[in-house]
Amino acid sequence: MNFSIQNIVAVFNRIDQRLVGFMTLYGLRLIRLSLAVIFIWFGWLKVIGRSPVAYLVENTVYWVPPKFFVPFLGVWEITIGLGLLFHFALRLTLFLFWLQLTGTFLVLILRPDIAFQGGNPLFLTTEGEFVIKNLVLISAGLVIGSTVKNK
Repeated sequence: MNFSIQNIVAVFNRIDQRLVGFMTLYGLRLIRLSLAVIFIWFGWLKVIGRSPVAYLVENTVYWVPPKFFVPFLGVWEITIGLGLLFHFALRLTLFLFWLQLTGTFLVLILRPDIAFQGGNPLFLTTEGEFVIKNLVLISAGLVIGSTVKNK
């Protein structure tokens, strides 16, 4: 075996090309599938009354009765998940997706006492981290949205 730098670089380049090919072929589908699973699962937990963040929803959107709003939000999330899973009405699905995710940031504005340690926006609580991670979900939605063709 010849372990020259050129051979090692050539092997690395072949592996890299295969990995990039795999990501190109499956990446978008896996983003859609992952988001679908997250939205269906989280939504279902709200519908059946087992969501660990129901209290966060109740304390943020306090002007709507929680017995109505939490399950309603769950159905909304399941709808988004099914739209992503079955690639159905993606423009509408993504609109609902972004509207829902935008709503999650309300906690940062309306309930900073829940989102930030001691009111300091640099120190997130668990709930604050839960909300901020939605930036990644929003970005994933943008990637999916970039594939929707004009008809």
